[in-house]
Amino acid sequence: MSDTRVFVITGASSGIGAATARRAVEAGYRVVLGARSQDKLDALVGELGEGNALAVPTDVTRWEDNEALIGAAKDTFGSVDVVFANAGFGAARGWLNETPEHWRDMVLTNVLGAAYTVRAAIPELKASKGHVLLTGSVAGRKALPGSLYSSTKWAVTGMSESIRQDLNGTGVRTTLISPGGVETPFFDNPSQDRLEPDDIARAVLYAVSQPPHVDINEIFVRPIAQEG
Repeated sequence: MSDTRVFVITGASSGIGAATARRAVEAGYRVVLGARSQDKLDALVGELGEGNALAVPTDVTRWEDNEALIGAAKDTFGSVDVVFANAGFGAARGWLNETPEHWRDMVLTNVLGAAYTVRAAIPELKASKGHVLLTGSVAGRKALPGSLYSSTKWAVTGMSESIRQDLNGTGVRTTLISPGGVETPFFDNPSQDRLEPDDIARAVLYAVSQPPHVDINEIFVRPIAQEG
């Protein structure tokens, strides 16, 4: 087994994914970055250094893209130690305020995409006794009015526990990261009352830095002013 620790991240081109990539490289990982935006991925690889990072254009709703992402990580760096299923996006609240096409893409990305990423990674994670992380949300613990996005994150909350139980006894750890409001491209209106992506990245690195016998199953991270 390679001595290099390898951290695979989906939704890696901006926001929480990009911030986590920076923190992971700082902690000594090699990172494999999956997202649909090739130019943003290439820019991030340039920032992190080609010896530290690999860009793999990935649409998580396509099973074969997830297989290729994990395969590239193994072939390039020798192992897969952490997989962060982070790809996702939101929608306007209100059952009549978004297109059916947008809904379909969101559900496929947030739910099926996360499941595909983890499924593709499990054989390598079992070999490395690695770590699965998923991006949930405070909205995955409290139903928001008119929010199908909230429903997708409830699904991810359940998925994380289902994965944990399925992998119990394999040495693979599972963590659900549940942020409150984060200042990411998810929002069009900047606010001082939201967290920064790096706040979530530091929570991710906290979870993966624990001793092998410690499994941080869920982390809630809210801005101090958030009510819900």
